[in-house]
Amino acid sequence: MIDNYQLVAGVDEVGRGALFGPVVAAVVVTSPDVLQKFASLGVKDSKQLSSKKRSELAIEIKKWALDYQIASATAQEIDSINILQASLLAMKRAIYQLKTTPELCLIDGKYEIPGLELPQKTLIKGDRHSLAIAAASILAKVWRDDLVTKLAQDYPEYGLGTHKGYPTKQHRLALQKYGSSAEHRQSFRPCQVNKNNYKSKK
Repeated sequence: MIDNYQLVAGVDEVGRGALFGPVVAAVVVTSPDVLQKFASLGVKDSKQLSSKKRSELAIEIKKWALDYQIASATAQEIDSINILQASLLAMKRAIYQLKTTPELCLIDGKYEIPGLELPQKTLIKGDRHSLAIAAASILAKVWRDDLVTKLAQDYPEYGLGTHKGYPTKQHRLALQKYGSSAEHRQSFRPCQVNKNNYKSKK
């Protein structure tokens, strides 16, 4: 089915399991030639790549993709509509920022994007099975990691530069000691361990 399309967009998100910061989605528009180039570059699921390799590939993906966009949903939006809906919202925002209209959007996971006015197909473990989705996963991961690294300067107590907001032991202990910050997801249980509001040292 997918072989019948020339312009296919891969869509993926990162940060669903984090306690801190936004969920980030990326979309990458490809053609058969672009996919061939991605394969030669070694594009694959971002989780299987080192941080250095992801950053290198992100530059190449932006250079060769027919179009790409990155969007996010904030911690506050996650708390308001839940993490799944926020992830789908971030994906939808990224797609609607495209200047090139894809013939088909390949969505990582099992949930379609509500109200998307473009053909879409879900693909479980899509970042392993689709180079377009893998490319999107790399862009989203690099963008989010860079953002959290910058935010770490405002919230030094949490060790964000190391774990990027995910629920490591270090992060959980910091939450217990300092409470949650304005960038933490208050609807996530580990962020509710200490009701004292964290004061940013900006």
